[in-house]
Amino acid sequence: MRLDKYLKVSRLIKRRTVANSACDAGRVTINDRPAKASAEVKVGDVLSISFGNRELKVKVTDVRETVKKEEADAMYEEL
Repeated sequence: MRLDKYLKVSRLIKRRTVANSACDAGRVTINDRPAKASAEVKVGDVLSISFGNRELKVKVTDVRETVKKEEADAMYEEL
């Protein structure tokens, strides 16, 4: 699954366009490498997202095309 879509479906970032801009600005990494919005996300990948002075690190535990709001946090675990 594309990185920008994963960020939106997992609700780590609310909108896909915002996820796209974050990737273009270099604020998102996969396994400590800067990632483009089109990068593929797989189970086991570690994502790091910078929000201003805060950084969020998560491990991908599930990749699904659609998910209910209540189940979105099951797609990743915070590190």
